[in-house]
Amino acid sequence: MMMPEKTIITSESSNSSPLNPSSSRIICHVCNKQFAQYTCPRCNFRYCSLTCYKSHSVQCTESFMRENVNDELRQVRSDDQTKTKMLEILKRFHEEEEEEDGGIDSITDDEGSVLPEEIMQRIMNGDEVSLNDLSLEERKGFQRALASGELSKMIEPWDPWWLGASARTISLGRGGTQLVQSVEGEEDEEEATVVSDIPRGPDTPLISLSKLSSTNPSPLLPIHLIDIVYSYCFTLRIYNGEWQSDSLGSATMVLSVSSVLGQNAQPETIKKVLAFCLEQTCSSAYKNLGGGLKFGLSLVDDVICLLSLGSGAIVCLLCDLQRLIHVAIQEVKSSSGRDLKKKLKLAERKVFFMMCWVNEQSSEVWKALESSVRAEKNSVVELNDHNGVPKMKKTDQFRKNDGVVIEEIE
Repeated sequence: MMMPEKTIITSESSNSSPLNPSSSRIICHVCNKQFAQYTCPRCNFRYCSLTCYKSHSVQCTESFMRENVNDELRQVRSDDQTKTKMLEILKRFHEEEEEEDGGIDSITDDEGSVLPEEIMQRIMNGDEVSLNDLSLEERKGFQRALASGELSKMIEPWDPWWLGASARTISLGRGGTQLVQSVEGEEDEEEATVVSDIPRGPDTPLISLSKLSSTNPSPLLPIHLIDIVYSYCFTLRIYNGEWQSDSLGSATMVLSVSSVLGQNAQPETIKKVLAFCLEQTCSSAYKNLGGGLKFGLSLVDDVICLLSLGSGAIVCLLCDLQRLIHVAIQEVKSSSGRDLKKKLKLAERKVFFMMCWVNEQSSEVWKALESSVRAEKNSVVELNDHNGVPKMKKTDQFRKNDGVVIEEIE
């Protein structure tokens, strides 16, 4: 029900304009002190400032924000430049896969990758083994074992916390803080260990977005979140869940995979985010670490899974990422890594802002975003599977809109 409008008749008729068509001025319906200069686009409520707008109806403002996000996501379209970029990534992946068909066999077929049993036992026991402890032949054997992946098979694979059953029971307080649950008795020790694998939430309540910024959050934040979540999942899987073993290296990897954190980019579509992330994953820099299209698509599945878990899981993820970056900042030497330290501090602030934004979103936002990412992933798979990847060639290194022009050869 609309409340009656209070008006004041002023004597300054000369100020009439298209923005102020008459000398009647309406009083703000919230504070009843200032003149109402704005109208709520949903309920036509008259207000005078951002503060009054945010307080006039929580349900109205949240619904308006949610509709803006959903409208932005529905506008995602495939443009020719981004599609071409994706085809380039898929093509390069298949070419590299064909080139490597005999690579590992040539290393291991002749002599195998056998290390002395004593050395193997020391490795399995977790003891330190230096290359100086090995003879020349043993070093060659170690390098063959490393190249063939034999040593990696000895490492127990890490189970991502977001795939566990306990991830679906994450519950955070109103301000995003971790709810403390006491675990009693020996029979619950195993369950407590599982729960502890989930990153701890914020130790103090998160700040309201209205206090962080006087402007409305960008509708591109959901898209940028996908970029950040992908880079986190990529890094943790590469480091087998133990980023603490090399926090600086982990943070540097996050920056290299995330265009939002590493390049201060502002991607406008989910397709562009996935194109950049998959290109980095399939690059030669990560080829020897298990990178590739199959790995990249599994990371997109990780993103989808985390979105399905909702705000609690995503806040825990971002909190863990913020800790990772914070520890890395402390490890950077101020003399030689000034630029890196500056970039890490900016990334830390972005992650914190994103965490505060995530904490205020409703489940409808995550359902819409999960559906959009799933659709984009399916389009990538279709490009890869439909009649194979088209054969393409570059033409004269000519670039248009920062993209290499591609000719499709039928």
